[in-house]
Amino acid sequence: MDHKEAYRSYDPLPYFRERGWLIGGGSVGGKGKGLAFAHEILMQDELSSEIGLPEVTFVVGTDVFDDFESEHGVLGLSSVFGFHEVEKQVLSKPLPEPIMAELERVVTALPGPLAVRSSSLLEDDIELSFAGKYATFFVANIGDLSKRVSDLADGVKKVFASTYNSAAKEYRKKHSIPKGREKMAVLIQPLQGKKRGDLFYPEIAVTAFSCVFRRPSPRIDKNDGVMRVCFGMGTHSVGRSFARTLYLTNPGLRPEGTNPEQVYLYSQKDFDCLDLTTGELVTKTLVSSLDHVRTNHRNAQAFVEWYGDGMMYWLNSDVSGLTSPMPCFSFTDLPKRCRALLDRTRRMLSFFQGAMGFPVDMEAVYDSEDDRLTLVQIRPLASYVEFGKVEIPEDIPKDREILRGDRMVTSHILKGIKWMVYVDPEVYSESGDFSEVARAVGEINGRLEGERYILVGPGRWGSTNPSLGVPVDYSEISNCGCMVEVGIPKRGMIPELSYGTHFFLDLDLDDILYLPVIDGEHENVFSREWLERNPFTCGDHDAVRLYSGLFDVYLDGEKEIGVVFDVAQRD
Repeated sequence: MDHKEAYRSYDPLPYFRERGWLIGGGSVGGKGKGLAFAHEILMQDELSSEIGLPEVTFVVGTDVFDDFESEHGVLGLSSVFGFHEVEKQVLSKPLPEPIMAELERVVTALPGPLAVRSSSLLEDDIELSFAGKYATFFVANIGDLSKRVSDLADGVKKVFASTYNSAAKEYRKKHSIPKGREKMAVLIQPLQGKKRGDLFYPEIAVTAFSCVFRRPSPRIDKNDGVMRVCFGMGTHSVGRSFARTLYLTNPGLRPEGTNPEQVYLYSQKDFDCLDLTTGELVTKTLVSSLDHVRTNHRNAQAFVEWYGDGMMYWLNSDVSGLTSPMPCFSFTDLPKRCRALLDRTRRMLSFFQGAMGFPVDMEAVYDSEDDRLTLVQIRPLASYVEFGKVEIPEDIPKDREILRGDRMVTSHILKGIKWMVYVDPEVYSESGDFSEVARAVGEINGRLEGERYILVGPGRWGSTNPSLGVPVDYSEISNCGCMVEVGIPKRGMIPELSYGTHFFLDLDLDDILYLPVIDGEHENVFSREWLERNPFTCGDHDAVRLYSGLFDVYLDGEKEIGVVFDVAQRD
């Protein structure tokens, strides 16, 4: 039996049942399968002495979800109400008493903070990822026993409810998954990290991929893998926030370049953690928490630098003479000070890819003081196929070239596209109606069902921080054929010049092309002239425009050039 077939046919139920970790019956879902498989094959290799796994992983099986759905009719509710009302209804319904008794067993066995993760039947599947479609919740596990059990039950029910959010529903629709086929299991694990004062969080969260499908340079070997690291909870490393990307071919290479201003712009400046006094997930700015970071992290200077007067300075430098110095998580010294992390990650990616027979995507946490790397999730990485050699036409008239970028390009061609959706950066920024802009994009996306279109907008599509880009979810851009992120440096809107977020996994799996364009940079074109000269109709918000015509997209991955141009003959 080859490795691919071994993973396809692997049954994880005995792993959880034998350890007394299975709550209810049914499947343990994709994440549960990945973790069980990883543990069993890791125990057969000497690498097991260098990589940890959560000491316990309880699983609420899919039968519990089925029984909850049957008793309370949530699927019917989801076809009538919006997601927030569905979630409210789900939270108001009780879990069965035997399940509540099992959750009491969990909080008694695991006294610290907990991670409550989705593990649906189709999640982390070989053909589908559902990455980021369902919920993860963190439970502080504080208060008396009754409150701890109640909070955990709410976490489980919130994961159940996330089955019906708009992004998940649209993803199932796009991939022709029948209603009722998807079922939700829930993983309950000790939250990995440490208590530091009143806060709980891991020092470094890691997302890593054994193959690099989108490279900032042809010098990066696709088979060497890539890491994305952030300080604190992994919300920054998997979401469209700022984090540090380390290509294992050359960890010192930055996709954004080495200009100090660019390094600062692309660096993480806040971090997420669990507040143990309130039980809430909170965001702390580095500016206000610098003393905390220095006090609680012996290797802080590997992560943190100062930026001031156009230069970067080490954390322990005297910056009193600088004009408004600002700290950031640049991770400049991480490859040198934490070599074990990079080496271990590289070997782990290679090991698991060989064992699964597929490229892999994993999430882990790392503590530099203990030199401890803990794997919390692993899954097959969705495949991605490039075109062969692409030749960009040399005779494109300058007045028809709408967009041109010179990085993160993979070889592809998309021709004869009839529609382009554009969000005007100035109107978007000045209006402040960020969510309304996202909904207006979603309205056009719905109208264009069955059509591939080009989507153009400022900063990071799908960012949870609307100042970084339009906060759309998957359901609002699901019909897009090519996504263009326009960097507007003066507004702090910076494209995602890296690979390693749930958002990019969707692009790969759904064959959506990606092109970042930096306004004002050499060899980049953002033609406001074309956008103002040609006719358009407005969407439901003034910032959103719809252009009809005929557009071609050429992406040359060898030369790292991508172009979007107008091929229509106009009167």
